[in-house]
Amino acid sequence: MSAPAAAATAVGEGAERGVRVRHARPADEATWLALVMAHPGGTPFHLPAWSRCIEATFGHEARHLLAERDGEAVGILPLFHVRSPFLGRNLVSIPYAVYGGPLAADREAEEALLRAGSALAKDLNVGYLELRFRDAPANDLPENDLYVTFRRELPPPGSDTLLLLPRKARAAARQARDRHRLEFAEGMWYLPDLVRLFAINKRHLGSPGLPPDHFARLREEFRGALHLHVVRIGSEPIAAVLSFAFRDTILPYYSGALTEAAERSHANNLLYWGLLDWASAKGFRWFDFGRSRRGTGAADFKKNQGFEPSPLHYRYVLVRRRRVPTFTPSNPQLAPLRRLWRAMPMRVTDFLSRRFSRYLP
Repeated sequence: MSAPAAAATAVGEGAERGVRVRHARPADEATWLALVMAHPGGTPFHLPAWSRCIEATFGHEARHLLAERDGEAVGILPLFHVRSPFLGRNLVSIPYAVYGGPLAADREAEEALLRAGSALAKDLNVGYLELRFRDAPANDLPENDLYVTFRRELPPPGSDTLLLLPRKARAAARQARDRHRLEFAEGMWYLPDLVRLFAINKRHLGSPGLPPDHFARLREEFRGALHLHVVRIGSEPIAAVLSFAFRDTILPYYSGALTEAAERSHANNLLYWGLLDWASAKGFRWFDFGRSRRGTGAADFKKNQGFEPSPLHYRYVLVRRRRVPTFTPSNPQLAPLRRLWRAMPMRVTDFLSRRFSRYLP
């Protein structure tokens, strides 16, 4: 974890109860980890391990803030100063993650972190400070309501998890297994297949992928907390998903498939039923299906698997920018670029993804 030269200085004070906010130092990682693991809103993306991956792969500058009261840590706000020719310079909590924002022991500590983050954004003269809250926060900052997330509670081990799926999804999963003879398998040795299928999926969507180094670093930083599952025909994987295990939750996060073959054989239905069944058998309590944009095919697929959407609350402190950013795949002005990306050969999109992904946090 890198730290700016002024890391030891206070960034802000909470007037009511003496909360002091300062830049986090490398020596604070154990405290930071404990805060995340103990907080009900903690996610894998709040962890120091995620921060190390983002710094190493994409080179964004960490500006994390730590809140203290009477010498005791009471909150953490992971922040990155990101620079992009498309989005400008901004502070983001947290890049490449669906969840972010401050984790604090109480309202005063959270407000102190937000004040300090806002002050830092103004000092750096960025466009905005972006906070990717999963749950509705107690503030009235401008919000982007484009995204929803999908979570559900899992049944105890030994349950018939196929019954959790709606009728059509159950039939599709059975067809994949029985008619198309697809197999569900687990193993981190499938990581190169996941990277390849993820890139294929991103190209199909008209978006840049991520560098292979990112996945290698995740495997190193999250060893024991990453699980990779595939659906294969014989020995060939045609769909894959990489999931984070965090406390009592499994979070499928990176996925990909051979589009036509997967659709024809219902491979994704088998993949996510298999993962749901595996997670239940392992004793996980929650299945977090992650973020999707409203009205997209991905959101519809998750609903068709029996998941209900919940709104995500991406809030902004606007500094130089006057409006919430709209640079997303849902923006119709980006449609020509998405079509062009889909038309490029894979070797070209792979090459460009390694360079562009840094600018799309």
